[in-house]
Amino acid sequence: MPKLDGIAAVREIKKIDPSAKIVMCSAMGQQAMVVEAIQAGALDFIVKPFERDRVVEALRKALR
Repeated sequence: MPKLDGIAAVREIKKIDPSAKIVMCSAMGQQAMVVEAIQAGALDFIVKPFERDRVVEALRKALR
């Protein structure tokens, strides 16, 4: 992303709309990044390459 990384984007989105439902997706799935994303406000984190069932599961979780 040109101006913010994904974690910073999650933080900015949550500042604007604390009720925003965010699912992050990245090719980099290090445990520390996943934890940081969740702490920043993401509901879930999908690691690329991902499978359809994993995406559906994350979206169902976000839509609850």
